[in-house]
Amino acid sequence: MPLPLPSPTTRRGPRAGRLGWRLGAALLVVVITALSACTAEDAAPENDKVQLSIFWWGGDRRAELTKQALELYTQRYPDVTFEFTHQGNAGYYDKLSIEAAAGNAPDIFQIDDNYLTEYAQREILLDLTDYVREDLLDLRKLPAGLAQSSQVTGRTVAAAAAENTPGLIYNKSLLDRLDMPEPQIGMSYSDYLNWADEITDRSGGKVFGTMDPSADYKAFWLWLRSQDKELYRGRQVGFTESDLTRWFELWAGARQRGAAPPAKVIQPANSGDVTKQLVTSGKAATSFVWSNQLPELQKLSKDTLKVVSYPGDPAAHWARASLYWAAFRGTRHPDTVVHVIDFLVNDARAGEILGTERGLSANLDVRRTVEASLTDESMKQSVAFETAMADKFGAAPAPPPKGHAAIKQLLITAAESVQFGRASPRSAAASFISQANAALTS
Repeated sequence: MPLPLPSPTTRRGPRAGRLGWRLGAALLVVVITALSACTAEDAAPENDKVQLSIFWWGGDRRAELTKQALELYTQRYPDVTFEFTHQGNAGYYDKLSIEAAAGNAPDIFQIDDNYLTEYAQREILLDLTDYVREDLLDLRKLPAGLAQSSQVTGRTVAAAAAENTPGLIYNKSLLDRLDMPEPQIGMSYSDYLNWADEITDRSGGKVFGTMDPSADYKAFWLWLRSQDKELYRGRQVGFTESDLTRWFELWAGARQRGAAPPAKVIQPANSGDVTKQLVTSGKAATSFVWSNQLPELQKLSKDTLKVVSYPGDPAAHWARASLYWAAFRGTRHPDTVVHVIDFLVNDARAGEILGTERGLSANLDVRRTVEASLTDESMKQSVAFETAMADKFGAAPAPPPKGHAAIKQLLITAAESVQFGRASPRSAAASFISQANAALTS
């Protein structure tokens, strides 16, 4: 029976675990050298100080909290300091790719499932499999699906920084004013669109009942999963032209009947930009986003917002890694880098500092600690929703293949061609399938 692990707040130092044999060997060398030397002063100690570079994208709040967490690490391990670099999402991967190609990528960096598989296949990411096996990177307190999502072709190549799942954000205050019921977990798409129709009617057409998410890959993916299909099957799309045609037709019908807005209202939100979501602009009663975005959306609305699962079978949802921490394969300090990642994932105090900025803490024990410390009501609600969904989650799919970012953009293009009447649902679907499979196999 394996011995119990240390608690998250008492994890071993950056030179623990498999470094033990190296230290033993080093001590033996030191003893032999000392015995053969004329004086002890002749032996110069090795400089053990390490500075690690770390890179992520996000706003000022994320930067502030991440720095605080890493400064806590340095307080505990003074020989390890950090060089921080952060920026907005735009251009992040361009910079990271250039640095990796030049062999000077940051020691630790943030990555998401848009590029996890691609970077693993390009051998940019440090293989963490042995560290997990030897318990130098502990993923046992993560939900099984979340730990599994860090694997590409059976190798652990990253560690989930946080968890989220898609969430339908709705305007509770508006529903109260219209004397409308709140949407429920497990609503069928048919029931959902009838509900949205009623909102449009009761508001006199001033507010549409639902956003049209036909350009949203995660909404389409969950719709597929409710039919036992997936967005991907290996390096090909996991659905047919007929499936995508039906998806486009579903939302074309919603627009025609007035449940969803016209194209010119929908388009600004198609990119996923939180500041342009229709639930906060007052143009629709709902938006299809990520559940952990509720606090950010709430700040943009005077009304009370709430969150529920997307329409359809809730088992289509899964515990998704919102972001990962990964290490550069060429780092000169792999053991220390892994220890830092373990700290960010598993340390209770670090978790309290980071809060829910990237999503819910990946470590379930840390998550409970963070939940108890929350004061923001919308954050509490986001955490409560994810907790309530935990026993409803389906199995996590494999991380998306290389080309996922291109697929997301192709779906937006295809959906908008239907929204604006430039293409029929079938012709847009046929064009998408042809381009998507080419993008996935290039």
